Amino acid sequence: MKRAPLYLGAVLVGLVVLAALGSLVWTPYDPAAIVGPKLAAPSFAHPVGTDHLGRDVISRLLVGARATVAVGVVAVALAAGGGVPLGLIAGMSDGRYAQGRRGAWLSEALMRAVDVLYAFPALLLAILLAAAVGASTATAMVAIGVATIPAFARIARAATLTVMTQDFVLAARASGTSVGATAVRHVLPNIAPVLGVQASVSFGIAILAEAGLSYLGLATPPPTPTWGRMLREGQNVLFGAPEQALWPGLAIAVAVLGLNLLGDGLRDLLDPRLREVS
Repeated sequence: MKRAPLYLGAVLVGLVVLAALGSLVWTPYDPAAIVGPKLAAPSFAHPVGTDHLGRDVISRLLVGARATVAVGVVAVALAAGGGVPLGLIAGMSDGRYAQGRRGAWLSEALMRAVDVLYAFPALLLAILLAAAVGASTATAMVAIGVATIPAFARIARAATLTVMTQDFVLAARASGTSVGATAVRHVLPNIAPVLGVQASVSFGIAILAEAGLSYLGLATPPPTPTWGRMLREGQNVLFGAPEQALWPGLAIAVAVLGLNLLGDGLRDLLDPRLREVS
């Protein structure tokens, strides 16, 4: 099936989102409560067992999905909100609305600023923010979002330059349409599919980044469970109970795989050149 990656990715992402939403109203047990013996084997009462303190693992996985999805959504929204306008302005300044060297210099300055921001990874930003305001969910959201802005800015600029070569942009300019109106009415709708694919890929990157920050203790603090911290806790009993690291690792892998497959499927679906080849 040509669209198998799209469907499989949608199913996997849907399962993660369903787990996150479902945990808002129900979990088998309180994820922070000790409800059984330590490192209990899977049973009817605890389908995937308990952790090193006797807490129900599946309840913690469900609540961890909530934190992961929340951080991913906010981080991607922040990245898109900052990166897309920068890319639009840079692309239109270097495209048909460029005012000679002035427009080229504006585009160049914006992209060099984006390059400087690109030099600061999410981990470094999270460490700086944690040192300033303390580790929290908001710290992870801001660090991941700001670190992802350059990706959206570059994609938006490249797509904008392509759209700016189209005749309908020249027609809009000839009719007296302002730069802002052209960006909103003509450019943004035409680059939206590309941005949607980038958002899907960035969501997967955000999940990995959030897991890494949680593993290092720079994201959501205890007692709220996160997949990254569960992975770190499972490392302490890796040789005696390897499944403690298996379950959160598998959850992260499923979420990232689903988003990558979804991004690839959306690209194949929305890119007319790929549709013609297939």
